[in-house]
Amino acid sequence: MRQGELAAVVVRSGDRVAERVGVARGMLGRMRGLLGRRPLEAGEGLLLAPCNGIHTVGMRYPIDALFLDRRDRVTRAVHAMDPGRFIPFVRGAARCIELPAGTLARLQVRVGDEVWLVAPSALR
Repeated sequence: MRQGELAAVVVRSGDRVAERVGVARGMLGRMRGLLGRRPLEAGEGLLLAPCNGIHTVGMRYPIDALFLDRRDRVTRAVHAMDPGRFIPFVRGAARCIELPAGTLARLQVRVGDEVWLVAPSALR
């Protein structure tokens, strides 16, 4: 496991949203997010915390975004957010996990679902 890497699991279904979730460190890390990076692969994600809004300006690929409150319950699930878009504010959101486009639809993640953020070793 890389330092700062987590895994995310939806409690209701037991589905793994992502097995490798990197953590954006500091304000600059959160501001950069996925800009200038290759598209996320299946099983990958990026956690932005604190975070209650995101953008995809300058990106070349769509992403899914999972906004979580302080208790790690889904407050908003954004499917296939195209490049050049803004979500300036999600009420009640404390953090966001950015994922490959299509992840949330495939797993049928919905508002109110609880997400566990755990060490990847906890999944074995």
